[in-house]
Amino acid sequence: MNQRVSPIPERAGVAPSFLQLPAGAWPDLLSFLIAHFAHIPAAVWRARLQNGEVFDHLGRPHRLDSPYPANRRIWYYRDVPDEVAVPFAATVLYRDARLLVADKPHFLACIPGGRHLRETLLGRLRRELDLPQLTPIHRLDRETAGVMLFCIDPAHRAAYQGLFQTREVRKTYEAIAPWRDDLALPLTRRSRLLERDDCFRMHEVAGEANSETRVELIARAGALAHYRLSPLTGRKHQLRAHLTALGIPIVNDPWYPALLPDKAADDFSQPLQLLARSIAFTDPVSGEARQFSSERRLLLAPD
Repeated sequence: MNQRVSPIPERAGVAPSFLQLPAGAWPDLLSFLIAHFAHIPAAVWRARLQNGEVFDHLGRPHRLDSPYPANRRIWYYRDVPDEVAVPFAATVLYRDARLLVADKPHFLACIPGGRHLRETLLGRLRRELDLPQLTPIHRLDRETAGVMLFCIDPAHRAAYQGLFQTREVRKTYEAIAPWRDDLALPLTRRSRLLERDDCFRMHEVAGEANSETRVELIARAGALAHYRLSPLTGRKHQLRAHLTALGIPIVNDPWYPALLPDKAADDFSQPLQLLARSIAFTDPVSGEARQFSSERRLLLAPD
């Protein structure tokens, strides 16, 4: 059996997690799990093993006294206690046999990760539409709303993902950010973006540019402005980092220009004012020109 293929099914639209066990002389599997997952109480792993919720590479449940299976893969279902529900719904903009296009709301993660497990766009779509093999073709930040593509048929996933790798997808975003009289628009921001050494945020550094964004003005509203952003590249947090570097950080951004360490929970009344407005490409299977646009509107966008 191919160890890369899960031997156990999804649960509530969420795929199981796995861990490849290293070589070692642990007295039993429980001892390893307690040591490896130090942030999880030992009682949780005891309960999971007692309830048959940790599985071997063949999908058979391990027991509380199971020996340590060195160099084998184990499978289990993650759990996020007290996961916060996101009170906004996604809408489906388009669907055929291969492709699904969704309009993602702010605050909803694209895929499971960290403290977001069931409250994800992928999980919701898999459950609500009964599409267990649905996979994302690209990603949006959890804080960003707008158009996102998914593949329904796994046989065509690589073809659609290849469009992004070869930059054959035209993406347009909108943002609300401060207005600067001294900023000549439109402009193109080119810079080298790297992740900071002290945290997950990106920042500009000296060196050859690896990111490019065109910034245009849609409308001005007092101290704020409505911008159109067209990224040529797709670096992590590219739009947020570029506008920060220009002195016009996006409104309600909890990470740029400065990380807010006291932000314990999402404030659903203050979404990041960034929207993936549209996406266009030539379908790699049918050859048809495709374009999809979000039906959402930024809260602070001028009329």
